[in-house]
Amino acid sequence: MAGNSFGDVFRITTFGESHGKAIGVIIDGCPANITIDESFIQSELDKRRPGQSKITTQRKESDTAQILSGVFEGKTTGTPLAMLIPNEDQRSKDYSHIKDKYRPSHADYTYQIKYGIRDYRGGGRSSARETAARVAAGAVAKSLLAQAGVQIFAHVSGVGKIEAPNLEPLPINELIRIRESNIARCADPATANEMIDFIDGIRKAGDTVGGRISVVIQQVPVGLGEPVFDKLHADLAKAMLSINAVHGFEYGSGFAGSEMQGSEHNDIFVNPAHNAKGLKTLTNFSGGIQGGISNGMDITFRVAFKPVATIMRPQQTVDQSGETSEITGKGRHDPCVVPRAVIIVEAMAALVLADHLLKNRIHDPK
Repeated sequence: MAGNSFGDVFRITTFGESHGKAIGVIIDGCPANITIDESFIQSELDKRRPGQSKITTQRKESDTAQILSGVFEGKTTGTPLAMLIPNEDQRSKDYSHIKDKYRPSHADYTYQIKYGIRDYRGGGRSSARETAARVAAGAVAKSLLAQAGVQIFAHVSGVGKIEAPNLEPLPINELIRIRESNIARCADPATANEMIDFIDGIRKAGDTVGGRISVVIQQVPVGLGEPVFDKLHADLAKAMLSINAVHGFEYGSGFAGSEMQGSEHNDIFVNPAHNAKGLKTLTNFSGGIQGGISNGMDITFRVAFKPVATIMRPQQTVDQSGETSEITGKGRHDPCVVPRAVIIVEAMAALVLADHLLKNRIHDPK
């Protein structure tokens, strides 16, 4: 199986399955002397772990990361950094009823046809359980970015047809505090309460619902990204679309920009610092990226998640012999994935930015 690695210079490789003994990640290319705070890594994993509220899956995992290599006396050594996260609460029997059946909108059929074998217990390698390894790696990437002053913030901006208003321009630390004060992980408290009630109702009805996550990245230096195939927004899009259940990505003005005229959409340059390398724009429809390269403005994008495919209702399907069958979801699943996905989105954004930051250092003409 190919496609288990991500990044060029700051490169990660994840391993493990949903119901195996453990999942984990190896980070190659991380510079030496990056401070590693294990409590910070754990706090990031705690935001993604299952069983944290009534509107998430009730699988109980501590998601405790064990650092196996690459760190000495609290700092990276420049060698491969390996982390292991044991699986503690697998209930493989919950999946015995789908051993020979294809779940609607899951990877069961495609996986079986491609590889001729599949681990039906929770989806195996195609399970969102794998994303815990990305979050652990993303915490290391955030530590690297922090040295450059880069800050990343994501929150749940939409669930179903519920949409949060534009946020007040607060410091990112304050936005994170507000976000973490509610289980919906929406930085608008009133909308969060509406989302929680709606998701809980969906859960009780045995159904699921999709949602949207909005992201802002601040203090990004000018010049990250390349103008052709390695555009910064293209790499961000690939990163986001690699997350389970993601069905859409837009940056800056996104699809709404297609309804505008150039005279409305163009971001006019100004020079408040009277410095040729410190230009700003009056608007930010470009989302902080122009020509595939960061321009120093906030990078903004949104990620859309489809409803979780496992629902607790009977559905028609087909088994491996091609016969019509019926299937009903069992086990523990998220009625809406976005509250737990916020930290996954941040992690993948951090991995992209860390990779481009290091590539820029390699090509720095100075």
